Amino acid sequence: MVPMGMRPQDMRKLMQQAQQMQERMASVQQELAETEFEGSAGGGVVKATVTGGGSIVSVDIDPSVIDPEDPEMLGDLVVAAVNQALGAASGAAEQQM
Repeated sequence: MVPMGMRPQDMRKLMQQAQQMQERMASVQQELAETEFEGSAGGGVVKATVTGGGSIVSVDIDPSVIDPEDPEMLGDLVVAAVNQALGAASGAAEQQM
């Protein structure tokens, strides 16, 4: 059923445009999922790499920052680096959309 005032060929064109947009979105999502983003914390002593799909690829820690007396600090740095990388991935996704 075609909405009132819309010609069938216009409706067909609109549907084609919607399908093209869906295909483009799927392509962008796939591309982002395969792209890696890096974040760091503590002046670069902790680095995290994630994919645009949100998977953590790696976490690199400079041995000088490992303090057995303060494991919470290292945990905080890892969280900050991962969150920064995820933020970069999210920002890239927003730009692509």
